[in-house]
Amino acid sequence: MRYNEFTIEGRNAVLEAFRAGKTIDKLFVLDGCQDGPIKSITREARKTDAIINYVDKEQLDRLSSTGHHQGVIAQAAAYDYAEVSDILDAAREKGEPPFIFVLDEIEDPHNLGAIIRTANLAGAHGVIIPKRRAVGLTATVAKTSAGAINYTPVAKVTNISKTIEELKKEGIWFVCADMGGTTMYDLDLKGPIGLVIGNEGAGVSRLVKEKCDFVASIPMKGDIDSLNASVAAGVMAYEIVRQRLQ
Repeated sequence: MRYNEFTIEGRNAVLEAFRAGKTIDKLFVLDGCQDGPIKSITREARKTDAIINYVDKEQLDRLSSTGHHQGVIAQAAAYDYAEVSDILDAAREKGEPPFIFVLDEIEDPHNLGAIIRTANLAGAHGVIIPKRRAVGLTATVAKTSAGAINYTPVAKVTNISKTIEELKKEGIWFVCADMGGTTMYDLDLKGPIGLVIGNEGAGVSRLVKEKCDFVASIPMKGDIDSLNASVAAGVMAYEIVRQRLQ
């Protein structure tokens, strides 16, 4: 189900959004405001996966598009999230070994949208993103995906490292992109695989990298030493595609 709204402002509107079951990624509340309506909103938020951020008035004003936020703004997902099990089911239905993108704190909505588009075109069965410190399924993400978000399930999880551990029990191997790794052409990337792409600035976090079975580097011949996250995802994904077609 697609939601037309992205930013929801005002106490009644936000409370009704939660009660109507809309998927809220983030809730921004005026720091120090603890009156009855705000407590009702935060109580509803805690029943969901929404991240609650207590911020000052200046930040709320910057986020507001109406100027009438009443001390609370909710950011709703543009699309529903899937479950990790939905991604595995998609692979089983196609009779294919799972191919999953795992994104470690991607913050730029254009990067996330582009990666979802690449995942779809590369035949991946789904994308996994973290609940915190990462962009969600915003309207910008949906637009940048060029429609791929309608076909490629995206699951949001609390802990990427733990999710990788659980998926390993399903027989999936994990490879992350990192400059210090083995050249990707020298790795066997066939079979059930998860491709881990890190944050735009910091790359793959240490804890997540330690969970990966392989660390792959992309050969680079230029004067700079890094690729945009979505470009790196595309390069790595199509090496996986090449090997899967052999």
